[in-house]
Amino acid sequence: LSGLDPAQPYFQGTPIEVRLDKSDADFVDIIHTDSAPTIPNLGFGISPAIGHIDFFPNGGKQMPGCGKNPVSQIVDLDGIWEGTRDFVACNHLRSYKYYSDSIIYPDGFLGYPCASYELFQSGNCFPCPEEGCPNMGHYADKFKDKIKNGFLKLYLNTGEARDFPLWRYKVTVTLSGRSKVKGYVNVALYGSGGNTKQYQITKGTLKPDNTYTAFIDAEVNVGKVTKVKFLWNNNRINPTFPKLGAATITVEVGQNR
Repeated sequence: LSGLDPAQPYFQGTPIEVRLDKSDADFVDIIHTDSAPTIPNLGFGISPAIGHIDFFPNGGKQMPGCGKNPVSQIVDLDGIWEGTRDFVACNHLRSYKYYSDSIIYPDGFLGYPCASYELFQSGNCFPCPEEGCPNMGHYADKFKDKIKNGFLKLYLNTGEARDFPLWRYKVTVTLSGRSKVKGYVNVALYGSGGNTKQYQITKGTLKPDNTYTAFIDAEVNVGKVTKVKFLWNNNRINPTFPKLGAATITVEVGQNR
């Protein structure tokens, strides 16, 4: 049984006979997309973990792309009816959109087991544990026999619009050069499955021999990494023409570590 943002009003905190619960089927997976409190946030979705595995994409409360201004949302690419519904209940309706995208992307929507979204964002729950990470949505049941404890809370990030899945990488850059400069470092990944755009790894004072780490949620699964593009810029004309390079760049894939 897959719960697509099960309802909060009149259901949250009620006995399990009344609402969706892990006892309702051999395997119950839940996608929480609108679990902020109903008052004052108008959250339509239930917030506690109630399935065998519970996915909280983007933290489970506020979905990226749902903060668009009302006019652009109502005059949506998918038509006025779809746009109007999104304006009223955008976060709530994201659950079925993620689910339908998950059918097309069997390797997408990896959920990382974590105690909270804040810990996930800071990189504490990366990479996947040895048994791997379940895929949110249609293929969640592939994980059915790997569940060890009572409740499994899983976190991930998604895109703002279709296509929604993102793939998480940890990128670590050690700089080389003669002197420190101010600026930013960008990295793009190239691989057998496609290339990513540039992602900012760090910004501010760049010191040679220092190591900088960032987690990127890429819009493509790059597959086997074949090349990494490194760019840095100091955004100003510097008469000393400082040079910076990358001594090493390490890319860690969340999925297979």
